[in-house]
Amino acid sequence: MKIYKFGGASVKNAKHIINVANILKSEGYENVVVVISAMGKMTNAFESMILSYLGNKSDLSTKIKTIEKFHKTILNDLFEKEHEIYSRISIFFGEIAHFFIHNKNKNYDYVYDQIISYGELISTTIVSAYFSEIGIVNKWIDARKLIRTDTTYRNSKIDWKETSIQIQKEIKENTHYITQGFIAGASDNVTTTLGREGSDYSAAILAYCLDAESLTIWKDVAGVLNADPRYFSKTTLLNQISYSETLEMAFFGASVIHPKTIKPLENKEIPLYVRSFIDTSVKGTIIKKGISISPLTSCFNIKNNQILLSIAAKDFSFMIEHNISHVFDLFAKYKVSVNLIQNSALSFSVCIEDTYNQFDVLMQEFSNHYRVRYNKNVRLLTIRHFTDDDIKKTKANNKILLSQLTDKTVQFVMH
Repeated sequence: MKIYKFGGASVKNAKHIINVANILKSEGYENVVVVISAMGKMTNAFESMILSYLGNKSDLSTKIKTIEKFHKTILNDLFEKEHEIYSRISIFFGEIAHFFIHNKNKNYDYVYDQIISYGELISTTIVSAYFSEIGIVNKWIDARKLIRTDTTYRNSKIDWKETSIQIQKEIKENTHYITQGFIAGASDNVTTTLGREGSDYSAAILAYCLDAESLTIWKDVAGVLNADPRYFSKTTLLNQISYSETLEMAFFGASVIHPKTIKPLENKEIPLYVRSFIDTSVKGTIIKKGISISPLTSCFNIKNNQILLSIAAKDFSFMIEHNISHVFDLFAKYKVSVNLIQNSALSFSVCIEDTYNQFDVLMQEFSNHYRVRYNKNVRLLTIRHFTDDDIKKTKANNKILLSQLTDKTVQFVMH
């Protein structure tokens, strides 16, 4: 089987959904599992709705209506007024309203996973119905029955044994399936998620468990570029990348591939194609076992909204092993991502990402044990396969707070 993954940008309106259908007609869809994200920026809209539900409920109704209106516009563009898809989508919004009325658990992560999942459920239901309407026979399947996890809400861990059993039981050959990215289910029938942008990971899990021929991720870019075109005026399309090189790029912030996506594919040597849903004539990028990167060129990755921490013992003693161990225990406790580490005799510097907004609480605990200095809203630039000229230009055009260099990689924390 083949796995295709389409992100939110590819299904953001009726025109784009029709385009996805045309791609499937051209590429073929028998023996294909299509993984689809929430439409457009709907994940952001659902997040805003969740915050209203848990905080100031005065604008909750307005935000629900905005989300309903967005999807109804797409329905009106794709279907006749009497089509049964309207009632199916209404049921989803009824379930959301029921949850908001009856839920007693106010834990943000739990509420997040139960509600955010409707973005994907609504999106795939609409796409599946439209495909059926135009003759693309498919079976809609709930990813929560396929991908099984623990209950670490918002970043759940895969139960690979149970997931493999479920996927192989539910997914049959010679059938075209539509399912959701990002969402999964735990043993007590609650919804979980795989982390933001986890739809790529969902597709890789399916590919691994089905021994797929390939995985194709359809993007709004020509393939994997050596730099994000939002920040760099000149970019180069990478024709081929190895699994290990892609893992490095993903870890350092390459937004085109989710960091968890690569390892399951590498374990079974399943090739990953990154192609453009805008221009299907472009071959894109293939990620597979082989040469590191082609063409060989400098690759730039930027992570914004970083925090640079400098930590030292209050008694001016060395930051020896037990201190560093304690620091990382605190990072784990507050779910802080560490993207760069630099140690000296008396201090320990890290560039971190406060994904779960725990920094203020973390600082309170740090202050009980250490002297801490920090810079918020800094950027982390990572250059793979750098040249001397890359370093000179970066230093000339930015205020550098910290730098670190190895044989293939240089990193700068910058204002």
